[in-house]
Amino acid sequence: MREAQVLVVDGPGRVRFVPDPPSGPLPAAGFDVTTRFSGLSAGTDLSWVKGTNPMLSRAWDAELGLFDETRPGAGYPVRKVGYMQVGEVTAAGPSSGRAVGDLVAMTYGHRTAHRVEPAAERVVPLPRDLDPVLGIYAAHMGPICANGVLHAAAEEGSDDLGAGVRDRIVAVVGAGVVGLLTALFAAELGAASVTVLDPTPGRRAVAEALGPATRDPDDPTAVADLKRGWRHGPGDHGADVVFQCRGRAAALATALRLLRPQATVIDLAFYADGAEAVRLGEEFHHNGLGVRCAQIGRVPRALRGAWDRDRLSAATLDLLTARGDDLVAHVVTDRVPLADAPAHLVALADGGRHTGIQTVFTA
Repeated sequence: MREAQVLVVDGPGRVRFVPDPPSGPLPAAGFDVTTRFSGLSAGTDLSWVKGTNPMLSRAWDAELGLFDETRPGAGYPVRKVGYMQVGEVTAAGPSSGRAVGDLVAMTYGHRTAHRVEPAAERVVPLPRDLDPVLGIYAAHMGPICANGVLHAAAEEGSDDLGAGVRDRIVAVVGAGVVGLLTALFAAELGAASVTVLDPTPGRRAVAEALGPATRDPDDPTAVADLKRGWRHGPGDHGADVVFQCRGRAAALATALRLLRPQATVIDLAFYADGAEAVRLGEEFHHNGLGVRCAQIGRVPRALRGAWDRDRLSAATLDLLTARGDDLVAHVVTDRVPLADAPAHLVALADGGRHTGIQTVFTA
């Protein structure tokens, strides 16, 4: 742990590792981990490197739930980037409940090692028979997607995770990691059909390899063709639920167009640039549609007593166990040494390098 380093973004396009050793002896309830895998969240992580994250320029008032334009944001440097880590326990306090060699999923950011305070951090133990690289999804990314599916259930007034998708026509806009995991959740929970829409042929190919049908949303006939096939009755065409997983205004507009009347888009996207092009005077208005933001910061209000992040992680582990081989084969597309993470992030932000679906930094 004396050589521990943390990735820091000093400003747009400026990323480096700096020393970050722990102070003092290991507490009795604490434990130390060395990072085995650290997953890249292309949307959030790169927003820090590009300088587009709203937290940089405007203060967030957590009490009121408002961005305050009159107060500066947190600014640089940013010392916690990333939320998809797998650590191997290297030292454990006597009351930590951990053993050296255990693997845990956490959200401590891109760093080489970390001292864990279990009372202040979520720790998800990983099953020994799970490919450890899949642990990057267990603490946060997978629960984001499970929470989206849970919001669809809440729209039906149920606390059953599958209630919003079972036996229903499901569309997913976006074939990145969030879209693909959400599509797999819907399929495993019994959706009547799952269709993934993404403009990139390679991503559609990955979705097809995982099982769902796909369409190109840029094909001018795609939405009308799909809605003709999704007929519920006269004047009632469209998907029962659409999960919007791509942070583009045009993607949200497509999601609204795909819905049947009085249905709801479950929105899992991060709109770093806002969504000014969403046309709320068209399908949204005329079909009486809804948009429900389903970010991981909260489960549906009515389901707080039944669901929390630990239960969402448990549901994620069930999915990873069922579909892990497919995810490793098709979704984990790029493995990069953790030491190369600063240069890799800068190249991605500048457009000088491109990535597949999921980049994983490896120790």
